[in-house]
Amino acid sequence: MTKPLTDAACRKYVPGRKRRRIRDAGARSLFFVIEPSGHKSFQMRFRTTTGRIGKLTLGPYDASGREVKGELAIGMPLTLAAAHSLATDLHRQRALGRDVIADHRAAKHRKRTEIENRDANTYTAAVRSYVREHAQPRTRNWRATAQLLGLSYDNGDEPTTTKGGLSERWADRPVASIDEHDIWSVIDEARRVGVPGIAVRNGGLSEARARALFVALSSLFSWLRRHRRVTANPCAGVPRPANAKARDRVLSADEIRWLWQACEMVDAPRALNAPRPFAPLLRLLLLTGARVDEAAGMTRSELSDDGAVWNLPGSRTKNKKPHTVPLPPLARQLIASVQGTENLIFSTTGTTPISGFSRMKRRLDKAMLAIAKKEKRDVTIEPWRLHDLRRTAVTGMAELGIRPDVVELCVNHISGTRAGIAGTYNKSELLPERRAALERWSLHVAGLVEGRDNIVDLKKPKPRRAR
Repeated sequence: MTKPLTDAACRKYVPGRKRRRIRDAGARSLFFVIEPSGHKSFQMRFRTTTGRIGKLTLGPYDASGREVKGELAIGMPLTLAAAHSLATDLHRQRALGRDVIADHRAAKHRKRTEIENRDANTYTAAVRSYVREHAQPRTRNWRATAQLLGLSYDNGDEPTTTKGGLSERWADRPVASIDEHDIWSVIDEARRVGVPGIAVRNGGLSEARARALFVALSSLFSWLRRHRRVTANPCAGVPRPANAKARDRVLSADEIRWLWQACEMVDAPRALNAPRPFAPLLRLLLLTGARVDEAAGMTRSELSDDGAVWNLPGSRTKNKKPHTVPLPPLARQLIASVQGTENLIFSTTGTTPISGFSRMKRRLDKAMLAIAKKEKRDVTIEPWRLHDLRRTAVTGMAELGIRPDVVELCVNHISGTRAGIAGTYNKSELLPERRAALERWSLHVAGLVEGRDNIVDLKKPKPRRAR
């Protein structure tokens, strides 16, 4: 005859080779289950409305005898008295028409989903998703963006957390919990001290650092909001760091000549017959107005068979549009002078495009100043950047009287005459005009270098912004 269970009996029951299920006559449909491992729990077994036997595990057996304060719930440790009370309550819910088994399964699913969503929506997981699904396939500088957000992809496709970066600082934090104050704090830190996890090259306040981090975070949270992983972009309430002042630096005729001569001094080979790619690259930037990364990544497959045309695919241009550059003879000679690799033109490693521009630029500046002082003892050279060579080429062609639309096509710049309705309907590539323009500019530069007369002075140009 089945008897009501007691705490003493529950504690004394020992496991067998198979699972033991003992009915408790003290509560309807309640069973005490002992697993072969020794684990003890309470289970209800009853017939459902479909006529099948339904099973519902209430929770593990609590042998301490201490009753739980508050509401009882399925899954929590239960004393015998608590198991009786919970079984009675479940029978009452069944009498009211509720399917307690289905309700329990739904609750488990919700809890599991909440855990999965919480894990998927931590800051680090969100950044990984953003980089993989958005930044990497759609932006060129995705590695730099990932580094700003605290991930490093230097060792392959699998990212690592940057030491001291945001992904380490906010590793397990739910991305939805990051608010305006958090964003403001890290932006101000980037401005004053540096971006978390990234070494600072120049000390002092930097709006550029703050702006770069702000843009990366704002893009991240905008993407998360579009995908319903956050309800708002916390960057919206943070003032955007000031934009950099538009540059208008253009090299003068003297500076172009000093630059051309100084190029020979920045490529001092480390060993006999070592590659010397910086000098021809710098000169090519001046002759073509190309962007630094586009020219540095030039491959032999992008050149025509006769080397007279450089065809840049859209994947390597800033505006994602293919760009054709008719190379003047002087530019072709520069490219031919570089040993390069089987495919890369400008490379010192054999596998990656040329790098080390910061160190090279410091050597170049010293060499230019030394050359300039030989001509003019008290001369000074205003600071300039490699991108200013692009602006110099654009301004120089304009000063030579070349049409603005041709100049813009030469440097793949869509604005002004090539924007709006004109750009929509005028699809002419003007290749002959572009070839003539670049050859004319090339001859002009050669004249400057050789010191010939009748050369247009660019010292006081009418600047045209090139981006």
